[in-house]
Amino acid sequence: MSDVLDTVIGGGSPSAVRDPNAARERFKAGQEAAASGDRDGAIAAFRDAWNLDDGNPEYAFKLAYCLDLAGEEEQSLSLYQQLVETDKPHVNTLLNLAVAYEDRGDIIMAEKCLRQVLDTDPNHERARLFMKDVHASKDMYYDEEQARDMAKQTALLDTPVTDFELSVRARNCLRKMQIRTLGDLLKITEAELLSYKNFGETSLVEIKQMLSTKGLKLGQGVEGGLSRQRKEVYAELAGKASEVVLNKPISVLDLSVRARKALNMLNIQSIGDLATRTEAELMGVKNFGQTSLEEIKEKLGDHNLELRTLPA
Repeated sequence: MSDVLDTVIGGGSPSAVRDPNAARERFKAGQEAAASGDRDGAIAAFRDAWNLDDGNPEYAFKLAYCLDLAGEEEQSLSLYQQLVETDKPHVNTLLNLAVAYEDRGDIIMAEKCLRQVLDTDPNHERARLFMKDVHASKDMYYDEEQARDMAKQTALLDTPVTDFELSVRARNCLRKMQIRTLGDLLKITEAELLSYKNFGETSLVEIKQMLSTKGLKLGQGVEGGLSRQRKEVYAELAGKASEVVLNKPISVLDLSVRARKALNMLNIQSIGDLATRTEAELMGVKNFGQTSLEEIKEKLGDHNLELRTLPA
């Protein structure tokens, strides 16, 4: 065994002269001490046995086991780790190390140890039982990780756009477009941004660079955003319009050419989608004026609908 292992057991260097017979006697004394409940005596005897004959892995295993029971987890873990590096590690060593890894939350290493046992003996009862526990812990671990990731992502998407270093022009344009958070911004496409008055290529490049530093891009939240908007609209407009009406294409409104072009620039395809938009969004489109706004409001009114209003 390695010098590292000799240091780990905390008993100094092994005897300069190996004495297997004396080692067996001390090992026997360790077993008797363990049987009588003398844990400290057992640890001392097993340590002596190992120091007298460091070629016998059973002595190290018993020492590791007793250290584990005594709460000396770091020493026990180090001993087990050294023991499994041998050509044919003992099954109990692998099982105990797997349990130690699981207790520390290292699910991957615990599974690796158990896999070594089951590769040799697929029907090993204890290994199969421990593997079920490890898989259960693994699922729980990944669920927790996923929940933490989702919480981080939600917090990021809820960040106000005013928290980012943008020019005054870019900030003002986003404010007029009712884009308040980073999540709102991800639901907008490049074409939609450029369709708004006073919004130019310089502001677009500035915003794209800001998003790029966070691994994000314009439009990546469009599909999910529309899905959420639809659900909100259906909930808010229950009793005012049926799902059939909300899903009707914009063409059924028979709008003027100017109004249709404005809606096309915003990629508005259905009556329900139109009902999720605000007056400010529509008025921000180039060449869209009050006349077109009144026309759209009237057409929506024919279906007992109106443009979305933001809370004060």
